[in-house]
Amino acid sequence: MNPVLQFALALLPIATVFVLLVVLERSAKFSMLVAYVVTALTALLLWGTDLAKVLGASVNGLVTAVSLLYIVFGAILVLYTLEESGAIRAIRRGFTSVSPDRRVQVIIIAWLFGSLIEGASGFGTPAAIAAPLLVAVGFPAMAAVMVTLIIQSTPVSFGAVGTPILVGVRTGLANQQVVEATIAPVPFHEYLLGVATSVAFIHALIGFLIPLIMVGMLTRFFGANRSFADGFRSWQFALFAGLAFTVPYYAIASLLGPEFPSLVGGILGLLIVVPAAQRGWFVPADRFDFPPRAAWDQAWVGKLDDLEDDRTDAPAMPLLKAWAPYVIVVLLLIATRTVDPLKAWLTSPGMTLAFRDLFGSGINASVQPLYLPGTILILASAITYFYHRMSAREYANAVRASGTTMLAAAPALMLAVPMVQVFLNSASGSYASMPIVLAQGVSAVAGASWPLFAPLIGAMGAFIAGSNTISNMMFSLFQFSTAEQIGLGAAGAGLVVALQAVGGAAGNMICVHNVVAASATVGLVDREGEIIRRTLIPMAYYVVQAGLIGTALIKGGVNAWWLAAVVWAGAVLVAMAFNRGQAARPAAAALGAR
Repeated sequence: MNPVLQFALALLPIATVFVLLVVLERSAKFSMLVAYVVTALTALLLWGTDLAKVLGASVNGLVTAVSLLYIVFGAILVLYTLEESGAIRAIRRGFTSVSPDRRVQVIIIAWLFGSLIEGASGFGTPAAIAAPLLVAVGFPAMAAVMVTLIIQSTPVSFGAVGTPILVGVRTGLANQQVVEATIAPVPFHEYLLGVATSVAFIHALIGFLIPLIMVGMLTRFFGANRSFADGFRSWQFALFAGLAFTVPYYAIASLLGPEFPSLVGGILGLLIVVPAAQRGWFVPADRFDFPPRAAWDQAWVGKLDDLEDDRTDAPAMPLLKAWAPYVIVVLLLIATRTVDPLKAWLTSPGMTLAFRDLFGSGINASVQPLYLPGTILILASAITYFYHRMSAREYANAVRASGTTMLAAAPALMLAVPMVQVFLNSASGSYASMPIVLAQGVSAVAGASWPLFAPLIGAMGAFIAGSNTISNMMFSLFQFSTAEQIGLGAAGAGLVVALQAVGGAAGNMICVHNVVAASATVGLVDREGEIIRRTLIPMAYYVVQAGLIGTALIKGGVNAWWLAAVVWAGAVLVAMAFNRGQAARPAAAALGAR
């Protein structure tokens, strides 16, 4: 097959998703149905993929989709449990006492608390937990989903106690002859730690601006004045919070390795930023709030936006008691991911549902129910039932509402994940898998400029697979080999692999099934394309900046690429500052700066 035609055919499934979901704004259910059919037919009729392989990949995708829905159900159940028990009122009051400013609240909940959850669990759990919590304290559902997806970037490479590096990159590079020959005499484990340190360094240089970009996005799309500038007025607090996470994050990666940068960075960031906010340090002089609820665009609203605590006459619940379920979740996530005997038991063969050699394809599917974050979330909800002295009727209401919300997300996820698995497993006797063909096509054009494009390949992998870990597994060896072929040597190849990991983290911001799952947790349906269009902005900043910084590091010393990185960051912020939409009606506009 002609290489250009082969590249175009490999691009067809991604183009189908992008055009239908993002350009034409069709629902995720319809878009992913068409994309699945297009991907399966392309694999079977044009790629030569065995039917057994397509069927096996599809079933593997269904197993993964059910696991995601289980996590979604658990996250919603915790929130509805808190709503039924009356704890939501105390949580709202607690955040107002820290700061009534929505910019401060979103930095604490999404950026810091979300990063902590990412470090402990990964796999989309931060959005599933933080997005409903933001809705509970008064954020529009669409705003909650957008900001929690934006933070699915800097902490992701060290999510789930380092899984994208320790499993993703390690699996991609370990026991490969070209790797061993190039890095000799450096031991592979030591080389992997060097890659992890580079990943943290690049992320830190890019990610400290993410809180500022995030609050700018919040005020531009959900403020009365529709202006990035309203968010940028909190620049001191945003940069302070950015550095409060990224400095310890990089230090931990350098000293302790890839297991704890995001987890410890999130904890330390909260311990630094929350007391500072309570004392008014770096907090903006003006206060930002959303327009009155009556002025909200209906597209912003999900089912959880209707959460109201009608127990206005009931005694206020103590704040620690109200937060107890989330404390339990964090502690259980940390314990199950870091206590080796417990982790070994939860992930043992006896605790694993495995489906081997599906349809004779060689594809295996497995799930570890007790290890999934969904089990931890459900357990925390059950403990809350007793601790908050809820009635059976109240808890039944929470379970019923959670199930209804989860089922709304099921069709899109049950189509999106199988489509992804068919795409990833499309290799045949004649051709490599479609993602590898796409990567090879880009590298053929890029040549010696490959480091500029390496993060884009990582982001593409995460967009397709919905996972930084899978993106790293799929492309790390390809990235290493490409770097070696253009003469970068072991050090340069390690930096290119680091760019793969950084790009893969950034791709989580626009990953379809992450968007669908996060939207489901707040009862927001059929708005996935609009959310992806918005998160493309910070994703583009991240991927381009990673390429510029990576190239500067490979060139060494002080060079023009560092200046280019500074110019790019400045250009993004300036372009945002001067961009604004049509302001809301005058009655609401005054709330933007009161």
